[in-house]
Amino acid sequence: MKELLRTNDVVLLSFLETRLKEAGIEPLVFDSNASIVEGSLGVLPRRLMVIDEDFDHATRVVEEAEREVG
Repeated sequence: MKELLRTNDVVLLSFLETRLKEAGIEPLVFDSNASIVEGSLGVLPRRLMVIDEDFDHATRVVEEAEREVG
């Protein structure tokens, strides 16, 4: 597994998850439970992960999505 992104922004995370799924990539979000334990204050970032084989394609999808939202 490789990390694509680490963020506290749940909206961005959800957006990127959707874009990756649309591209045929199944992302995983790590550290969601840790964020819940700390009280959902948004202090601990969540990590968006993909399998190694999807990493290059996923990186391009994320970069394109980030350009679209500016």
